[in-house]
Amino acid sequence: MVNSLRVYSLRLLSSVLLLLIVPQLSAQYVVSGKVTDELNLGIPFADIFVKNYADLRTRADIEGNYLMRLEVGEYYVVFSASGYQKREYYLIVEERNQKVDMQLFPMQVKDLEEFNFAQKRRNVGREIVLKTVAVKNIIDHNMYPHICDVYIRAKDEAKKTEHYNEKNDESEDAEDDDARFYDAEALKEKKMRQLNAINMVEVEMERSYAPPNNIKEVRTGYTKRGSDRNLYFTTTAKSNFNFFQNILYLDDLSKSPIQSPLSTAGILSYKYQLIEKIKRENLPTLNKIKISARNISTSTLDGFVYIQDSTWLVEKIDFTIVKGNLYIYDHFSVVQDFEIYGDTLSVLKQQDMKYDVAYKNEQFEGSTVVNYQNYNFNPSFDKKMFGNELAVTTQAAYERDSSYWSTKRLTPLTPKEQQYIKQRDSIENLFTKTTYLDSIDSVFNKVDFWKVVWFGIDHRNRAKKTQWTISSIAATLRPLYIAGPRIGPDFDFFKKWDDETTFDSYTRVDVGVLNGDIKGYTNLRYLYNPFRQSRVGINLTHNYDLIRSYDALTQVFLRDNFIERTSGSLYHDFEIFNGLYLESSLTYTNRRPLPEDTKFIRWFDDALENTEPPKFIEYNALIADIMLRYTPFQKYMREPNRKVVLGSKWPMFYMYYEKGIPEFIGSEVNHDYIRFGATQTFKISTLGTSKYHLTTGRFLNKKILRAEDMQYHRRSDPILFSNPMYSYQDLDSTLPTMNWYFESHYIHHFNGALINKIPFMKKTRISTVAGGGYLWVPEHNWTHYEFYAGLERVFKFARRRLRLGIYAAFSDGNQIDPRTTFKVSFAILDERSMKFTF
Repeated sequence: MVNSLRVYSLRLLSSVLLLLIVPQLSAQYVVSGKVTDELNLGIPFADIFVKNYADLRTRADIEGNYLMRLEVGEYYVVFSASGYQKREYYLIVEERNQKVDMQLFPMQVKDLEEFNFAQKRRNVGREIVLKTVAVKNIIDHNMYPHICDVYIRAKDEAKKTEHYNEKNDESEDAEDDDARFYDAEALKEKKMRQLNAINMVEVEMERSYAPPNNIKEVRTGYTKRGSDRNLYFTTTAKSNFNFFQNILYLDDLSKSPIQSPLSTAGILSYKYQLIEKIKRENLPTLNKIKISARNISTSTLDGFVYIQDSTWLVEKIDFTIVKGNLYIYDHFSVVQDFEIYGDTLSVLKQQDMKYDVAYKNEQFEGSTVVNYQNYNFNPSFDKKMFGNELAVTTQAAYERDSSYWSTKRLTPLTPKEQQYIKQRDSIENLFTKTTYLDSIDSVFNKVDFWKVVWFGIDHRNRAKKTQWTISSIAATLRPLYIAGPRIGPDFDFFKKWDDETTFDSYTRVDVGVLNGDIKGYTNLRYLYNPFRQSRVGINLTHNYDLIRSYDALTQVFLRDNFIERTSGSLYHDFEIFNGLYLESSLTYTNRRPLPEDTKFIRWFDDALENTEPPKFIEYNALIADIMLRYTPFQKYMREPNRKVVLGSKWPMFYMYYEKGIPEFIGSEVNHDYIRFGATQTFKISTLGTSKYHLTTGRFLNKKILRAEDMQYHRRSDPILFSNPMYSYQDLDSTLPTMNWYFESHYIHHFNGALINKIPFMKKTRISTVAGGGYLWVPEHNWTHYEFYAGLERVFKFARRRLRLGIYAAFSDGNQIDPRTTFKVSFAILDERSMKFTF
């Protein structure tokens, strides 16, 4: 009886407590909104907290959006961000979700002056800059809609880094005039080499702008002489050197965002020194102020700013980006000259950029001059003026001749540029003559020892816009391959038409050294709509294949993974509308086991625990697949016949579907598989760059599901750090999955934001990286999660950028004990997108 009463009392007490607790838990309501600055732009990572309650706080994302949960009641909510005035908001939380947006304003000059800079005397330079910062939103011409004409001239010159000087160059030119020193072929080759050492692009446009960041270029002139590979800033749509902004996002130039010294946040990160007061007749005194880094981890500029007395208008900026933050160039500087408009605005008149990069035996010195004129600050823009299309280049823009440009150049040509354009244009005038084109191509097509042995033999026909390549002797060799070494040539062919449509093909045929078997494949593609990236193609293969193609390197090359395949594929890719792409293919395959008499190299069988090839019944498979991917608000530039994609701030969402088609033309498969995912790369203020990838999928039908069509989570590679967006660094098993799973990956490159705080570390160009991943596979009762951190450094490799990394990975899960592994990675920078693979 006593026990029953005790149990009853405990149950009653539990029920009462539950009734008291549940309402409290269920009475939390969402308060969300956006924290913006004075321009209504989101403030990244602003802090939001409840006054006097330390645990009730949250932080906004990179766009300034926040979310927090509060119980019913009354609160004082504080909104704050570095360089901005705090604001308190009296909030009454009722039984509903609420939206509270908050706008913060920059600190006033007097507030910034209260910071202790540990200086024993008055800093006049900083005080002058503070005056400019206080009025920057008034004097900055980017705060007002406008239209202007822009002229851009970008040029680079390649020079030998060993035994090169201009006198030698001039003496060689003098010798060229005397044909006694050269035979005709050598003279022609040398002249072409000297001419190709200089590249130049000229651009004319009308630029429309509306704050905060709406841009539309209409290019009316565009002439390219040579290559534009090393040229920077041939458009204003990609980068904006507006130093009145707090942060400059120059994704195609710098690894990390650049904090401006003419901003509220920059005042805390730079040193200022007045070094000269320039007296001028009938003009305000001009203050020349030296800018240098206070904190080298976030301050990436050195140089000078010229500011007027009393008006605090900026007349000139001369900045150099500190070495260690640049992607391609070794050095980069920008000089901006402003004209004073109506005694109230600093209006950009000209930008001069200089940049260079040195390789083993060559150095490229580049420069870009940008002129702005004919400003109209009372434009009337159409409602559809601004959108995802940032620039348009007309067909007429490509047809401008030298006489046209001679009237448009606001910055005169140097004598060397004049001579270069004269020579280049004389060559361009001959491009329609087949005999001359043949003579030009003969230099490129000349066969020598190194082309045969190492680089490959190329043949170009400029008149027909074709080029083909045969592989070198070195490229014909495959010393490590399935069933032993193989020898055989590659053949490439490329054809381009005037409307930018192209045809290209790649073919390889080789023979096995051990088995004497002939294998090969060919891929043919036709790009029929360059603007929509629409292409059709066919792929024919007769080769070895893998059962588990997506697996660890130690597993891929085990013989129990080898089969043979003969297949043909038809594929079609195109853009449905801006940002939405559809990729589809149809493949018919014959899969069969390797012949029983196949010979192998068995030197490492014991170490690899190798087995024999699998024995299974030969079968045919007809498989169709589609990939639908969408990037909202994708920005782009329109050329006459093509489209240049600039990217988006939004994630890329995708859906993949694969269908094994049964019975038709002898197909012996029947399965359906679907996968969804999202991936995005974004910058976190000056703290670096993050990237994530989320995905899930399952088989909807597996009536006849072959091992070759199964989906796997690959085990990790030993030693090598694999792409963390698609794999894990310490997963010790290959997991085939039939049902739903959840896979997530994340990596963050600090780009020096952490390690640069250590003295002298910025000079080493070493940067830190961290990330992790999570995998949940319910059908195997498998949970895996890992974290990793490492050091990376970018090196010059030929004319490319090679990134080396070393990492420590920490992993755990319900199937393993906690452990640590160490990895290394190698990655090449894609100079088109200015990104590494991860």
